Amino acid sequence: MRRAIYPGTFDPITNGHLDVLARAKLLFDEVVVAVAPNDPKSPIFTLDERVALVKEITAEMPGVSVQLLQGLTVDFARSLGAVALVRGLRAISDFEYEFQMAQMNRHLADDIETIFLMPNQEYFYTSSNIVKAVANFDVDRIEHFVPARAMEALREKYPSQA
Repeated sequence: MRRAIYPGTFDPITNGHLDVLARAKLLFDEVVVAVAPNDPKSPIFTLDERVALVKEITAEMPGVSVQLLQGLTVDFARSLGAVALVRGLRAISDFEYEFQMAQMNRHLADDIETIFLMPNQEYFYTSSNIVKAVANFDVDRIEHFVPARAMEALREKYPSQA
């Protein structure tokens, strides 16, 4: 079985994330969505909320599981027997950071590949940060960019906008 890890903060999970996940599923038998704590990003959803939300949204996707990412991503991947890390690339601005991370991960674990996948073009400019920024002013305007359950959760976080 070929297993990959799709790590991220997923605060919240977006349709772009789901598009990359679907593409990864075409390449691997199993994809583990690894939800990272990432405190420097100051997530609006707690770690438990993000894990639960991603589990709920991906529950009907065969070959997809969700776990809390603990420790270094490559160590986590190795502990699960994964052969690759999946990373989404939206625009050239993502490339430099992702390239640096891929090189460090290769240095730490050269047996685990980093696979870059691009989402559908309608999600090139979508990110969790942009979704949250718009939701802060008008949560209903981001409905196209997040799955329905994430939209409900965002409305709970931004009740004055709902």
